[in-house]
Amino acid sequence: NGFNQPPRGWNSYGMQSRAGTSFTLNQGNVQSQCNLMNATAGYTLCSLDSGWSADGGDPFGRLVPNTSLFPNLTALANNLHSQGKLLGVYALPGALSADAGVTVEGTNIKLGSLFDTNQPSYNLRQTFDFGKDGVQQWHDSVVNNWASIGVDYIKLDFMTPGSPDAGENLPANNSLAAVAYHRAIQQASRPMRLDLSWKLDRNSGADFFLWRGNADGLRLDQDINDAGQSTFLGFNTVQRAIEQYRSFINQQEEDPARQGTPIMIRPDMDNMYTGNGQSLTGLSDVQRYTVAIHWIGAGANQITGSDLSQLDTLGLELLYDPELLSVAEFTAQYPMQPKNPFGTANPGSQASEQLQAWIAGPDTDNKNAVVILANYGPDLGQGGFGGDLEGVQLVNISLSQLGIA
Repeated sequence: NGFNQPPRGWNSYGMQSRAGTSFTLNQGNVQSQCNLMNATAGYTLCSLDSGWSADGGDPFGRLVPNTSLFPNLTALANNLHSQGKLLGVYALPGALSADAGVTVEGTNIKLGSLFDTNQPSYNLRQTFDFGKDGVQQWHDSVVNNWASIGVDYIKLDFMTPGSPDAGENLPANNSLAAVAYHRAIQQASRPMRLDLSWKLDRNSGADFFLWRGNADGLRLDQDINDAGQSTFLGFNTVQRAIEQYRSFINQQEEDPARQGTPIMIRPDMDNMYTGNGQSLTGLSDVQRYTVAIHWIGAGANQITGSDLSQLDTLGLELLYDPELLSVAEFTAQYPMQPKNPFGTANPGSQASEQLQAWIAGPDTDNKNAVVILANYGPDLGQGGFGGDLEGVQLVNISLSQLGIA
């Protein structure tokens, strides 16, 4: 959809799902958080997650705000735009089942006649039979309505194949929703970014190429936050997210169908919880550095879930430091790849290891590269490497093994 850098900004999900907080998802609280984003540093996206919309659509079956929480979404968008910022919304594939009797805007087609009733309903929704006339018109109408409100970003969740542990029986494959939204964005009056979620099955080559050709971002993992807990997350899910990225980037070299072709879709490693101290985030300062370095090294979405009203000194650095942002500009074009260091089973290979090296680049002029040396500590159960080394470790790799000698 025309974007060449990952988004930077803030997403509501971490705060709205954390226990022991006064934050609730509503227009005032979102406005307060997003007013604090540093747009000069490129943090512009104010992204609403699940819960912003009503359980029934408008007279054309389009997703609309829950007005008890967001009484004037257009006003929120206008305020953000006046600050050089952007508004994002959350949606699921399909339409609300209760809206089956409405007519698609500009047609005489009943919305319910477009449903694929051979697929299970889920989360108050029914997916479409994408071969029917009227399906694209409905998506066009939805996106045009969001464009009129001032929406700049769409997170499309519950995508399949993927979205494991959803707690519901999902349609087996709703990938064509990405195509329909992409086409709708192409004809809309304002540009919008489209991200797909969650933990999509990247082993399905046909689906991967479809997602790659229609969306801007692809969630690699499940949620990394600890919903219902007093802190945002633990390091076990950080290890898991890094392992999912390693698998993703390796596939670009190991799958013959993907070799030598641009990736064209950005990895989404979930929200970047680096802004707050350990008592709120749940990570030590060293672990917060690990998150920032790896999310930036991967060229992944730089969308924080932190409480922007409680940023500490390190949090400000990890979000807004000019040197880090300069590295992010580089890795957005040259995402990092793993290289196993000395002391591992196969130095120079790309296996999952507790001690790991990564290289981003070199660039086309062969002048610049970014190298990361990491010790992830003992595997906390989801890291994929199974290591149990405690304490400080030496991570050592040659330039030739990195491919830049």
